[in-house]
Amino acid sequence: MPFTFRKSFKIFPGVRLNINRKSMSITTGTRGGPRHTTSTTGRETSSMDLPGPFGWRRTRTRRRR
Repeated sequence: MPFTFRKSFKIFPGVRLNINRKSMSITTGTRGGPRHTTSTTGRETSSMDLPGPFGWRRTRTRRRR
């Protein structure tokens, strides 16, 4: 069984610091509205919950040099 670790801390209202085994990320936004997440691995995700079973998500990955 693999070892997993994930922890999330609320820094300010609407801002969270997420830590896992390989990276850290900052999430801004509210639960019912738009959110933006930026990770130390270069991944940026924007998402928004829509009414009903719908949602929107866009993920971009920055190239490392």
